[in-house]
Amino acid sequence: MMTRYASYFIAALLPLLLFRWFAPAAIGEIDFWLLWLLAMVLVSLPVVYAEIALAYRSVDAPFAGMQKLTREADASPLWRSFGWLAALVSIVIAALVISGASTGIVSALTDLNSAPDVPSFAIAAGLMVIAILLSLLGVTPLPIGLGLMLVGLVLGVANGLPNINFAMTGISLGEWARAVALALVSVGAGTGLYWFGQHLSTKQVVTAVDVNNINAQKPARTRANQEYRASKLVLPIWIVQLLVGIVALFISGMALPPIGQLVYWLGVLFVASYLLHYSVQQLAHKFGLLVSLVVTFSVALVLVIAIPTIWLVGLLVIISSIAVLLLSIFAGWQMKISHLRKSLNFGNEAFYNLWRIAIRLVVPVALLLALIGWVIQWVS
Repeated sequence: MMTRYASYFIAALLPLLLFRWFAPAAIGEIDFWLLWLLAMVLVSLPVVYAEIALAYRSVDAPFAGMQKLTREADASPLWRSFGWLAALVSIVIAALVISGASTGIVSALTDLNSAPDVPSFAIAAGLMVIAILLSLLGVTPLPIGLGLMLVGLVLGVANGLPNINFAMTGISLGEWARAVALALVSVGAGTGLYWFGQHLSTKQVVTAVDVNNINAQKPARTRANQEYRASKLVLPIWIVQLLVGIVALFISGMALPPIGQLVYWLGVLFVASYLLHYSVQQLAHKFGLLVSLVVTFSVALVLVIAIPTIWLVGLLVIISSIAVLLLSIFAGWQMKISHLRKSLNFGNEAFYNLWRIAIRLVVPVALLLALIGWVIQWVS
């Protein structure tokens, strides 16, 4: 049951995890909200559709699935780098949130006059060790993490919500960059997490049948093709992301009491373990489970110890943008039209044409403009 709903847990958790690093200092900037909504529609929604379509077509996890799809499309092996980038993005997100957890836990313990006399990087390293051990539990930590985070937020709401003064401010390329980054990371675009979630579901329920699967019966194949609609999977996920994102924007400036912080950051630790689990499972296709576990832990440990949090945010923006750009160009320009049309199975041809325009043109242009905006911010 938890495996089947893993994508929905992720859709609800990512905005709560990542909004605090990308939301503007002034939460009441109406223009930023509007730009974020625009990015959710023009960028995030087409990309999630692409992930689900590629998951359906490949009937495999992202890393292995890209190998199948590039061979099928007779495309360059370069496009398989999406699998590597997706695994790396999940590790960076885990390192970022664990770095934030270590800071938050120290702050809460200080308020309780119980702060340990150890360096912050040592606490972060200890939390990473716990997270990698929890990753062995697979999907199980996700609902636990969500529950703990919600308890922590409820304790914060009990103290009162922050006062928000809404106002229009000047729209800039830098603001568009933050809105696109927030839309991407809050929905997990470019991580392959929804692709992976769909793959987990196919292990239990037949949602796609490979043409070479000689053990599959024709009635089952026909029934699966008739019942499958990409929109039935994508729209509920996207709506959850949108609603939780709006809530996260409202509470991103909320101060949690010490106990609430401890509970919240403990939940974050459980969620980070699933991100590490995902990375291990992807790399296991190449290196095997044990080596992948060691590689994931080593990279995550170096990131959380050696790289400042603000740099992790920049690293996440760059890698996730490149991953989404690769995915959009591959799905829009390299895949065969007939394959994607069958994989999406829209009831209306016009919807497919709109999606194809978005994934081929709108998404790449929006990402390039956002990257330019980030560069301008970093240089200035």
